[in-house]
Amino acid sequence: MNGKIDKTLQFSIVIPVLNEEDNIAPLILELEQVLQEQDSFEVIFVDDHSTDQTPEILQLHKDTYTWLKVVRLCRQSGQSAALHYGVKKATAPLIVTLDGDGQNDPADIVQLIDVYHRVRKQNTCCLINGYRAQRKDSGWRCFSSSVANLIRSRLLKDDTPDSGCGIKAFPREIFLALPSFNHMHRFIPALIRQQGGKVISVAVNHRTRKSGKSHYGTLDRLSAGIIDLLGVLWLGKRTIRCDLLKEKQHG
Repeated sequence: MNGKIDKTLQFSIVIPVLNEEDNIAPLILELEQVLQEQDSFEVIFVDDHSTDQTPEILQLHKDTYTWLKVVRLCRQSGQSAALHYGVKKATAPLIVTLDGDGQNDPADIVQLIDVYHRVRKQNTCCLINGYRAQRKDSGWRCFSSSVANLIRSRLLKDDTPDSGCGIKAFPREIFLALPSFNHMHRFIPALIRQQGGKVISVAVNHRTRKSGKSHYGTLDRLSAGIIDLLGVLWLGKRTIRCDLLKEKQHG
């Protein structure tokens, strides 16, 4: 069920997680420190049916922080599904997303929100996308991502150096109007641009994963990437752009 929009909230942070029991508590504490001066917000952790202690840890912290909400999917559905469900449950008009592994720095949230409000004055269909200029991943992961970004950027012309960066800011209503499919989170910049939207990349901090391992990894990206890419290309040829659906005013 879609969340009812609460315009008194400044923003909703949506964080998909899967088996991140050692990373959740430090991330929540960081969010509390970074956002303590913000007037009104909510943070929604979407548990993609974790099998470790992630659900218990989330519930424990939910009792401490009034801004924390927790939803749990009935089965593992993938990062895109968890993200989409979290945005639907969010109640603020502005969405900020983070990965749940602690590699995104919550200190970058305020910067992205500031850029978002400036860009939105020019184009209400917009996306502020993080750019991990100095990635703290393995050499193979950085290489494979660089190749994927190069191919995707050349074919989709999304003008985005780091489409897979987990920290983003965008309007809730625009995101929910995009086509939803598995792995769509990697193509949000292209989908926004296909709608006539504006995409701005902002350099953000990237940190080494302190615990656990990636659950949405390289093989997953490579196996689905070609089919997804062709699908998004197909959508781009047939998309009805939002900026073309403006009613002509008669004087």
